[in-house]
Amino acid sequence: MSSPEVALTWLYVPGDRPGVVRKALGSGADVVIVDLEDAVAPDRKEYARKATAELLSDPVTVDPLSVPVHVRVHGEDDVKALAGLPGLAGMRLPKITHAASVHHVAALAPGVPLYPLLESALAIEHAYSIAGAHHAVRGVALGEADLRADLGVQGDPGLDWPRSRVVTAARAAGLDPPVMSVYPDVRDLSGLRSSCAHGRDLGLLGRTAIHPRQLPVIERAFRPTAREVEAAEQILEASRTEAGAQALPDGRFVDAAVVATAERTLSLARRR
Repeated sequence: MSSPEVALTWLYVPGDRPGVVRKALGSGADVVIVDLEDAVAPDRKEYARKATAELLSDPVTVDPLSVPVHVRVHGEDDVKALAGLPGLAGMRLPKITHAASVHHVAALAPGVPLYPLLESALAIEHAYSIAGAHHAVRGVALGEADLRADLGVQGDPGLDWPRSRVVTAARAAGLDPPVMSVYPDVRDLSGLRSSCAHGRDLGLLGRTAIHPRQLPVIERAFRPTAREVEAAEQILEASRTEAGAQALPDGRFVDAAVVATAERTLSLARRR
């Protein structure tokens, strides 16, 4: 299991199906996200909350050091019921639009890592203030289904600017790169692969999934290729033999920023 800092695959599972949650823990996902919001029907919310609380209270079933379990909460009742449970590794907060909402949850769940989801035009406008709202915030991401509806856009190109905006906000706030939102067609693995490649070019890292079959595609899409690893190794070798900026024999320019990128590439390549 990789460390949470380099998690690439995040698998959503419905909170009202505890058997499926337990199965997801063995799926190979870096992080399992129990969903108490969109994936659960209104008349199943209370059951989902109780089932998730029971699951997260059982150290035999959930070991946060092995497979971290996050919960996408639906409201304040979920936050209060789950805060402090030993198996909880983080809370994903849907439909956040202001930093004040983050502070409110942080007060209800002290010590719990928080991951606000930006799902509206207003949230995008407040991206940096949300990302830097509280020390409990460990990451931000888009909720793209709601954001598409709010903006009236279709396809990946319409989300390029919001994605870049949240990448910039996360970096400015000292957070890890945002994780991509789900790709909704679980059978279109080619489309998933292409979409991941585009997101990676924009600075996103990793992706949430709604089916285990998507996990290997996401893993491969965000891991460095053999050619990228080789190029990074050449850059680091050159930096060790000669200080300062330089040009490699093939014409590539090497300076401190290029070296830092190469180090990140190799760190990601060594994640397993």
